[in-house]
Amino acid sequence: MLRIRIAPKSLKRLKAKLRQISRRNNGRSLEQIREQLNPIISGWVNYYALAEARSHMQKIDKWLRRRIRQIAWKQWKTPKNRYQKLRERGVPSHWAKLNAGTSLGVWRLSNSPWIHRALSNAYWHDFGLKSFLQQYNLRHT
Repeated sequence: MLRIRIAPKSLKRLKAKLRQISRRNNGRSLEQIREQLNPIISGWVNYYALAEARSHMQKIDKWLRRRIRQIAWKQWKTPKNRYQKLRERGVPSHWAKLNAGTSLGVWRLSNSPWIHRALSNAYWHDFGLKSFLQQYNLRHT
């Protein structure tokens, strides 16, 4: 099988494009962001389908989902709303209260285990956001 490598420059360009779409101050809903991200994910995975890029796909997927979690957290705005959203998604009351009232930044908090539990990969799959790794596995096999 032909081994193709992904150039670091193309990864940088991809991340820059994803950053542009998923800026926190754009004032767009998660649905609008999803609609812009899905074609980029599909196109990028299709282009590199022949490459041995599983680890790259995992890293980009992990980074993008953390970025989307941060946007969701920022959109929830108030501690009261954050608490309610976390409780709706199955986080215990004690942990929802601690996370909702924290003064940590959104990027740092987007890596919290309780935020991961509330906004898990399964949640994003049900939401309709495509995954780099899943698309890659479908094309690569």
